[in-house]
Amino acid sequence: MNLEKIIKEKNAKIIDVRTPGEFNGFNAPGSINIPLNEIADRVAELKQMNVPLVLCCASGGRSGQAHHFLSQHGIECYNGGSWMDVNYYVAG
Repeated sequence: MNLEKIIKEKNAKIIDVRTPGEFNGFNAPGSINIPLNEIADRVAELKQMNVPLVLCCASGGRSGQAHHFLSQHGIECYNGGSWMDVNYYVAG
């Protein structure tokens, strides 16, 4: 399934794993900022969302790390790559 369908059809929650400073500069509408260094401490919170997660960051590196970690904890998630790519699908 492609990223656009995941965002639009699965009502996925967008998690931006950049720093708060990066997130506050620009972000995809409706996204939640959970910096990569907080992901491990917030697994229970993320599991309670009960929807697929689309992870994004500046280029896809940090969201890839978060994807790997969360997948190992049984959370359905997808690496959306850059927040700008995710923003394109949200806005479209």
